[in-house]
Amino acid sequence: MAILIDRSSRIIIQGITGREASMVAKHMLDYGTRILAGITPGKGGQEIHGVPVLDTVKEAVRRYGADTSVVYVPPAFACDAVLEAVANGIKLVVVITENIPQKDAVRFLYAARQAGVRVIGPNSVGVINPADRVKLGAIGGDNVERCFVPGRVGVISRSGGMTAETSWMVKRAGYGVSTSISIGGDALIGSTIKDLLELFQQDAGTDAVVTFSEPGTSQEEEAAEFVARGGFTKPLLCYVAGRFTEDMPEGTVFGHAGAIISSGRGKPSDKMKRLREAGAVVVEDYDHLIDELRRVLG
Repeated sequence: MAILIDRSSRIIIQGITGREASMVAKHMLDYGTRILAGITPGKGGQEIHGVPVLDTVKEAVRRYGADTSVVYVPPAFACDAVLEAVANGIKLVVVITENIPQKDAVRFLYAARQAGVRVIGPNSVGVINPADRVKLGAIGGDNVERCFVPGRVGVISRSGGMTAETSWMVKRAGYGVSTSISIGGDALIGSTIKDLLELFQQDAGTDAVVTFSEPGTSQEEEAAEFVARGGFTKPLLCYVAGRFTEDMPEGTVFGHAGAIISSGRGKPSDKMKRLREAGAVVVEDYDHLIDELRRVLG
């Protein structure tokens, strides 16, 4: 089992005719992901790697019953793309686009929440379910099995690249992943660590979860509170990167827009402390994830 996506997901790609989206669509198809349609206004009637291109999400929902969208639309138009997906009944929207203006992110995240639509991202590298060979976005590239093999460990990462590396650590420990999710490196995102822990708690196919975190935001603190009150009872292993940032001037952005310490909030050491107090296994060194996984899972 897995969360978010499986063989029954009815997937479309908004912006499929773009160079990057076209390449990613090919990788998704090669992996086994079924893409029902692509959406690019004004380019309906074309095909990309055999996938029909339509002008609107409404048409994709009417024709194919689409329920999942991957958004590869330029930043200036990403808000409209997500709002179109939400308005037409799409239930899961994975926003790959980065550099979306915050006011736009606020707008579409609010609309999605009001409509009960789950959003992953923005600035996500994607989501993957290796058991069903379904992936959304560039996650895993064209050599998916290097890092992602089927198993019973969930992975949640604030860093796109470290989603793959953390899943590779799980593989090196002798296990595989149920679902790996790049939640996005922006300060404003849809589904947080806590939100996904809630889903993994309900998933019978997940025995433990590993998280990769960064400075900034209050996501880890919220997750720790959720664990402390019994919302997540499975083993939780966490690594928080960027402790060096605590010696740097406040307000400095480190890589991702969300990786920023401001007004004393978002310090890695505070996140680690709160997670430990909640009962999570917090590793000091990234390589220790392998030994701790083996210890915890036997």
